[in-house]
Amino acid sequence: MAFGFSGRPSGQLPGEVTSFVGRESELADVLRTLEQSRLVTLTGPGGVGKTRLALHSARTAGEGFADGVRLVELSGLKDPELLPHTLASALELPEQNTRPQIDAVVEYLARRELLLILDTCEHVLDACALLADLLLPEAPGLTLMATSRQPLDVPGEHVLSVPPLPLPPEEDAAGGQEGATAGGDALALFADRAAAVVPGFTLTPANRGPALTLCRRLDGIPLAIELATVRLRALPLEELVQRLGDTFALLAGGRLTTLSRHQTLRTTIGWSHELCTASERLLWARLSVFSGTFDLAAAERVCTDDRLPAGEVVRLLIGLVDKSVVLRVENEEGGARYRLLDTIREYGAEWLKSIGGTAACRRRLIEHCHNRLRHFEEHFATDEQLPLFRALAADRDNLRAAVEYALEEAASRALPAPVSRGTHDGGPGTALPADPYQHTSPPLALTASMWTYWACGGLLAEARYWMDKAIAAPSPSSPGSATDRAKTLTWYGLFCIMAGSHETSLEPLREAHAIARRLGDPLLTAWAVGFEGSALNYRGEHERALAMTDDAVAIMRSTGDQLTFLMACYAKGFAYALAGRPDEAVTACEEGLRLLGTSSEERWNQGYLYLVKGFAHILRGEREECAAAALRAVRLKGDLGDVIGVAYCLSLLAWVASAQGRHRRAAVLLGATTEQWRISGDSSYGGITSLQFLSEAVSSDVCGALGQERYDRAFRQGGQLSLEQAVLFAVGDADSLSTLPRQPGDSSKGSAAAEHGEGTGALTRREREVAELVAEGLSNREIAERLVVSKRTADAHIEHILAKLGFSSRAQITALLGKEATGPASPRTEPDARRT
Repeated sequence: MAFGFSGRPSGQLPGEVTSFVGRESELADVLRTLEQSRLVTLTGPGGVGKTRLALHSARTAGEGFADGVRLVELSGLKDPELLPHTLASALELPEQNTRPQIDAVVEYLARRELLLILDTCEHVLDACALLADLLLPEAPGLTLMATSRQPLDVPGEHVLSVPPLPLPPEEDAAGGQEGATAGGDALALFADRAAAVVPGFTLTPANRGPALTLCRRLDGIPLAIELATVRLRALPLEELVQRLGDTFALLAGGRLTTLSRHQTLRTTIGWSHELCTASERLLWARLSVFSGTFDLAAAERVCTDDRLPAGEVVRLLIGLVDKSVVLRVENEEGGARYRLLDTIREYGAEWLKSIGGTAACRRRLIEHCHNRLRHFEEHFATDEQLPLFRALAADRDNLRAAVEYALEEAASRALPAPVSRGTHDGGPGTALPADPYQHTSPPLALTASMWTYWACGGLLAEARYWMDKAIAAPSPSSPGSATDRAKTLTWYGLFCIMAGSHETSLEPLREAHAIARRLGDPLLTAWAVGFEGSALNYRGEHERALAMTDDAVAIMRSTGDQLTFLMACYAKGFAYALAGRPDEAVTACEEGLRLLGTSSEERWNQGYLYLVKGFAHILRGEREECAAAALRAVRLKGDLGDVIGVAYCLSLLAWVASAQGRHRRAAVLLGATTEQWRISGDSSYGGITSLQFLSEAVSSDVCGALGQERYDRAFRQGGQLSLEQAVLFAVGDADSLSTLPRQPGDSSKGSAAAEHGEGTGALTRREREVAELVAEGLSNREIAERLVVSKRTADAHIEHILAKLGFSSRAQITALLGKEATGPASPRTEPDARRT
């Protein structure tokens, strides 16, 4: 009998020495696919758990094969010619001297009903593909299951991608001890392995946050999490998290009993690196400058030069996807985007640094982002606004990375030049790229054009954070740099105003004004003067504000710049409205709307024009006209996801509902408004005290009409709505969530489904069964007992149901299925009861 390196008989499955955590949906997929296909390949990046899933699946599926399961471990196989011999050894066949070994293997398997696992095929991929092609027709009772970082690519193959372990949602950083690992298999794995290393270790509300941070940083990769828990023998959890900057150094030296390629995270990823061609390695390294997902066009612009032509990128990218180095991600429109796991990106970044290409690739990313931002700015007031904004929003991580790289570059320029550069950034013998920012500052060039992106999404805090850094960074003394500085200061001032920091806005606006006058730039002058007027308007100095706004409008008319004039129209209209002059406010807004035209698809400026017009109408006592304008505005702002704009619109609609006597609708809208202001992280209503007082007065009136308990319930329901759900509720003109209508073509689910009964079509049979038990009033633990599953499985099912339906509470599931809720006081109807 042959024995493997572990001492067990060759070909037999190893015993499980640690518990199998999570992977319930993947396990079900594997078992179902094994019933339908004779060749199943599990693919995924190194350390993601392909082998563990295959072995665990085989223990269950093996009972259906008369001759059981055999495991062929290929990681130690260097010569693909020896594959038949390795297979024969796993099947315990004697060595053949008189005929080819493969003949004996085929003869043996042809008479058996067997599940054969080929583990770690990627380095002998062609040999494994040929083997599968040969064996499956000759052995009708044979089923093959392979694990590989890329598919075998043979007829009849069913490929299942093994993703990293899921994590709880970003906002779920805290939780009770009982539900400490709910919603995330990665966290459950960490807790299980940590308890084995540190006796008595459990996840608590106090340590759950650091544990979650560690699991996120390690991308939910099981191998990385297991290596990390070993370090708990020497380091407390909090210190382990603090040392995550150098992941590879931290996780060096795994258990000696593991395969050599799994003893450190670096060697695991290095195994993939060795399987790549030289060109694939170069692309991998250059892709490491991206943060988050990217598309093919970005890869072609950022990663190409004389050494790597643009025409080669798509072929090489496909190769990296096939090898599970790059993950393919479907976007909402059905297009393809790509991403590197953080650990794989870190490996690529080290490789890029070692070959001297970091600065050149970062510069190309900065240029790529800058060009896209300038294009968006130039087309901001056009029908292209929404698709361009959504494309930028998909690249939010790369935009942030570009600003970070630009800030680092600006800081390095301020240092004395080194005596020798060593290897050029583009590689040996490659000239450094031309410097388009020789006469300006890279960070200021970005922030000067990035205001449109930040404004569309209402990202005021993020905008001010990056603008602060860009303004403080070293920059050359040149007209180009001065222009970018003035633009950045101007929009920084506006964002301060919108956030309620009126005094803070004046200094940057006045500096921008001084620069604009020195440059003789009328457009910059108009912006600075107009926004200073807005600051005065927000803090109640309406007449002074109107005088400055008039000055700015006069300059803007002379420039003929449409975007600037549009902004002037609603800024002037808002000033008139706050000054108690609604007729002039309506006139100003209508002028801007005429400029856009009735068929305009522009949303940001148009949304504010309708919003200000709505304010003016309510001041004139015109409720219906106000509601119509506000509803138009909330649709426009909702399309962009403009948190600030939506918050203003919801508050205006709440005031209208209160005036109409629709107090329940008003309470829900007030709750939704408060939540959007909270999300924005800034002062409500831009710190305008008159609007804050008005909102408090409306809230008091509605509470008095409904009674405290009913008001609190409706207000809380509104606060649980996402931005999309809040917009849907507002435009549906509903009085309660249970009667929320659904817009034609709207893809979001929510309480609208409760009325039409459309929501459960997205659920699996098991999820529908769980949903019905929720509607009966059973807790998660009772559901687990009824279905004979673990409570964690029940937790996961309910999380999936809520996500698919777009719901935030169990009560909405009950409403969807037409059941009676157990009562408002029952914890089972509260949002956090999903973990009870």
